[in-house]
Parts: sequence; C-alpha cells; structure tokens
Amino acid sequence: MSSPENNFDALVVGAGAGGLFAAARLQHLGYRTLLVERLDQVGGRASTHDIDGFKVNNGAIVIETGGITEETFAELGAEFDVRSPKPPILYRLGGKDVDVSGGGWGFLLGKLTRQGAKLVKGIGAARNDSGLPEDELSTDEWVCKYTKNEGVRGIFRNMCGSVFAVSSEELPARVFLTYFTRKSAFKTFGFAPEGTIGIWRSLASAFERDGGQLWLNAEVESIITADGQVTGAVIERDGQSVEVSCRFAVSDTGPAATVSLVGSENLPADYLETVKRGDRPCSMIAVNFASQDRLIDVPGMLSFANTKRLCYVANFTDVCPEMAPEGWNLYVGAAVPKPAVGDFDEEAETKILLDELQAEIKGFDKARILSVVTTRDGWPPQRAVSGFDLPNTTPIANLWNVGDGVKEYANGGTTACAETAKIVVDAVRERFAVEATA
Repeated sequence: MSSPENNFDALVVGAGAGGLFAAARLQHLGYRTLLVERLDQVGGRASTHDIDGFKVNNGAIVIETGGITEETFAELGAEFDVRSPKPPILYRLGGKDVDVSGGGWGFLLGKLTRQGAKLVKGIGAARNDSGLPEDELSTDEWVCKYTKNEGVRGIFRNMCGSVFAVSSEELPARVFLTYFTRKSAFKTFGFAPEGTIGIWRSLASAFERDGGQLWLNAEVESIITADGQVTGAVIERDGQSVEVSCRFAVSDTGPAATVSLVGSENLPADYLETVKRGDRPCSMIAVNFASQDRLIDVPGMLSFANTKRLCYVANFTDVCPEMAPEGWNLYVGAAVPKPAVGDFDEEAETKILLDELQAEIKGFDKARILSVVTTRDGWPPQRAVSGFDLPNTTPIANLWNVGDGVKEYANGGTTACAETAKIVVDAVRERFAVEATA
C-alpha cells in the first residue's frame, strides 16, 4: 500500500520535453503531480552534458521561439532564456553561404535551378487541401516531379533530416508540405546559453515552485491497473521499491515502453498490434567539435545542398559563448543515416559524415572532436516518423502518452512535445476536477 504522502493526482513518467511540459501544466492547474525520471537530470533526449567545460547537447539543439513552447513558459511563469541568431540559417549554395530569410522559397530555389518557379507554385498549391499530394508519395518523389536538380533534392533531403530526422525518401511529401505551409516551421529559433538543458531546468523549477515533486534517479518499474484504470505505480527509488497512488497517469516514455510498464496482458490485442506497427524510431549521427578558430562565418545554422548525409552544422558560441571555455567555438554537425528507419552500418555512415565535414568545413581536420553520438532504437531523435504517429490516448481511459511518438500530424521536435502536452492536459481537465487540499 502507498503511504499518504505518496498519494498524487497525476503521475508523469519521464522528464523529457513532453513529460516536463505535461507535469508543469498539471501542477500549475492545481493537480498534485509526481514527475519521475530515471536519469540524474531533466531533458531526456533534449538535454546537455558537460565535456571538459563544453556544454554539449545530447539531441535536440534548437528551441522554437514565438510558438507554443515560448507561450507555455509564459503561462507557467518560467524563465525562457533562448537567444536567436540573425540570420538563423544560411544555405551553402555553389560554394557560398546564402541568407534567404528575406526571399523565401522562390529566392532559395531560384539560386539552384530555373525550375524553381514550378516548385514554388507546387508549394503554394499545398496551402489548400486539394494541392496536397497523397500519403504514398515521398518528399523526394514529389520534388522529382518538378526537377531532377541534385542541389534542390539535397536541400529538401537535408531539411527533412534537420526537422524530422529522416531522409526525403522516407518522409511523406504531404507531411513536409503541411509543415512548411501551415505549421510554424521553425521560422524563428535559438540556442540556450546553458545548453538545451537550461530551459528544462527552468521548467522544472517552475514545476517545483508550484508544489510538484520531481524524483530524479528513480525509475517506474510498473504501472498498476485495476478494473481497467490506472491506480498507481511501483517506483524504484534509493534502492527501494516505493508504491504510489494516482488518479491518472501520463507517460513520456513512448507508446511501446508504456505498454511494457502496464503489461501487455492488461491491453487488448489490436492495440498491442497497432503499437508494434507504429514503433519505428528514426536515427541521427552527430559530431560535436570545437576549435579556437572560427570555422564557419555563420551565427546560427548552416544547411547544405550538395551533401549526401550532412544535414547541417550549428555554431553555438556566436550567440551563446557560455557554452564553451573562453576562446573556444563550439559546433555540431549532424547527419541522417541511410536508412534512417531500420538497421544501418553505423561505422560506414559515421565515416561518410566525418568525410563530408572534412570537405565542407575548412579547418575541421584541426578541430577537437568532443564526441560522436548515434541516436537510434530506444534513444532515437524521434520515436515515430512524422505522419505515422500513434494516438495519445490508450485503451486505459486514465492513461495518456505525450512526446514525439504521439505527435500531431506534420509536427516534430520539442515543439511537438509541447503541443502533445497541452492536448493531453486539456483532456485531463475535461475528465478530472482539481480536488481541494486541506
């Protein structure tokens, strides 16, 4: 039996972006919330580690500004310290790093091909439902309807990799076009001076300020159900198993891991099959490197047209010098392997990325490589390819999923996690009243 001090309204499993957003919203509304994280810090796959004084992100590197993420911080009274580079992104076209922020798609594509106007017209048509292609058509196939120009294909391939962590051959064109014509599409974004973990620490502080309990280094061993409802959980904490009770639960561990916590015997076969089919995590490879010389004349991100794997290089220290020891510049170069979904040759794909960094970034051969990180399988950039996400609901009426495995259609990254948290918390409010406390 759980003790009185271990009785909660809400149990949130996992303090990644989705779990933090959900827990902070719930506690701010007055639900007594317990947030459990198995690691020793918050942020999950969007966190940061210190390597010899360098603040190296372990996954997500940019935070959208002006959208639901920043709005949530404002609602919760949490500090939002994100600095936006200007211009945010340059494109390497024909050996030159070009700012297209004032010219949009027409300017970007016109730099690469005379067929650019046709592509722009196709993008414009996608603003209406009748102009969106069928789900079966990949982004690369859609581009090839207009042009075979390799630079254009490279731009779209690397955009898909940067935003969705899959190649243009694996992402439905309908998803890509919906995102870039109707969503915020990361038009404005920035870096956090403490590394990405900085904003999550801020959100966790707001959560605890409002009375929420955050248990780090604690792992939910199982979610307890009775009569088709979640009633609590067993948590390993400080070497002991602790039982807590709750009125409802939210999982940020991904639908497949949530099934394991609940026990497949407590869920219907059709749902188990749906989760199994939808458990298709994607992969990325990142090289974190530093130099005392400024290697790219870019204040934010540099994307490429003529690379096969290298999607972007980000320069953190122009706007966030705190991320590196004095006198150093901190960068990351990221690639989507082939294939991004399923098995691939990690050694060969890493070599391709390193070779392309060598070719594209003058001075890379003298840079200090801090880490080479492959995110995949149980620790992927995103747990589902956008467009193939599972629902946030489960057959257990008081159990929901949040995060990047249950994104809304054509969304991605931490922005999608903020969106799923709001949707789930709104659903909780419809079903569960806030109980008065003594």
